[in-house]
Amino acid sequence: MKKVRIGGGQGFWGDSNDAAIHMMKNGSLDYMACDYLAELTLSIMARQKLKNPRRGYASDFVGLFESVASDSYKNHIGILTNAGGMNILGAVDECRKICRDKELKGYRIGYVTGDDVKDALPGLIGEGMEFENLDNKELKIKDILPDIVNANVYYGHEPILECLNENADLVLTGRATDSALFLAPVMKKLGWDASDDDKLARGIMAGHLLECGGQGSGGNFQYDWRSVPDMDRLGFPIAEVTDDYLHITKAPDCGGLISEQTCKEQFLYEVHDPQNYITPDVTVDISKARITGIGKDLVDISQIRGKKKPDKLKLSIGYHAGYKVVTYLSFAWPDAYEKARYAADIIMKKMKRKCLKAEEIRIDYVGLNALHLDVAEISKELCENMNEVILRIAVRTVSKEEAYKLVPEIAPLQLNGPPGASFFGGRSRVEEVIGLWPTLIDREALSLQAHVIEI
Repeated sequence: MKKVRIGGGQGFWGDSNDAAIHMMKNGSLDYMACDYLAELTLSIMARQKLKNPRRGYASDFVGLFESVASDSYKNHIGILTNAGGMNILGAVDECRKICRDKELKGYRIGYVTGDDVKDALPGLIGEGMEFENLDNKELKIKDILPDIVNANVYYGHEPILECLNENADLVLTGRATDSALFLAPVMKKLGWDASDDDKLARGIMAGHLLECGGQGSGGNFQYDWRSVPDMDRLGFPIAEVTDDYLHITKAPDCGGLISEQTCKEQFLYEVHDPQNYITPDVTVDISKARITGIGKDLVDISQIRGKKKPDKLKLSIGYHAGYKVVTYLSFAWPDAYEKARYAADIIMKKMKRKCLKAEEIRIDYVGLNALHLDVAEISKELCENMNEVILRIAVRTVSKEEAYKLVPEIAPLQLNGPPGASFFGGRSRVEEVIGLWPTLIDREALSLQAHVIEI
């Protein structure tokens, strides 16, 4: 029976490389896929590229690739990643240098271009496409058009599979969906046809269970995080897929946990409608799925069904949305919370005298309600007995000058406000805010190109 083993090597830009390196050496892999992109990551990369044309990709991957390129070459383990971000060619060049330095003759690097439609937007709008904001239908795209930083389409497996069919050993993409990085190699290895929605759905959910790296193997585990062994050397999940089954496991000799509970948490992650989990490749129905532990660190996933893929694709548009300042001031017992609230009142009175024009102001108390916000418990007893609390004030403004009004008012409160204040981290900086405009685009408006080069 044909089978494919694929590992999830990264969960986000900034993740640890340790598990990826370990699974490449010990996981008996056919492929490893690494996800680096989140909704606003591309906007950050776009800003980097504007400052330096050689940047704009996930530079962390270059270090990882240098560590595993020889294993990929010698053991014929394919690597797929969306680390190309906003500068796919820049990432390709760095990986090509590594291959040449390591003398990996014949190694083939595939890459996909065409997901960036920023320059095409005015013409598409002129053709009648409205690009309605999915979060706020009252907003109009023309109002942000001059401020757009990036516009990238979430696409599926097709151009990735095309690279694999041309025998690419490494495939670099931009905003491919996380799960498509896993589906494409499964289709390649098993010879799956794109018309079989049930098989596509199983491949998508294999990717979904792996795309967040350690979150699928005991990291960030709400059910029982204390039960996860050796988290200091956490191994990331691996999927074994055949025509008949989908199993989740991990490499030997590493920490972490693969169980029914870890898989269930990741299975439902970001799935708003279990009957209709929409991806570019297929609409997945997991409403009747079964997750069953069948051995140590071995879980079977079954009864996943697929439906027709959507007519439109998701388009994430990043745009300049003003400026922000985030400031912190800590207070110690006794009366830490009372002192922090009084300091916030002082600051707001000063901002009123400065005629601060803010689009948004947030005042939170780290240690009390900075994470749980309005649902946090704020009992009198708790507030009176807190050992310490950090006042956090954040403002968002249209101009840099307005945002800066807050900056010089924080440090003086060490001597000019309630007792026990401690200022740390230096003066806050005014930073640009990138807003997210989620919308949809017709598939026909996208032109993706697959390329392969040989070392």
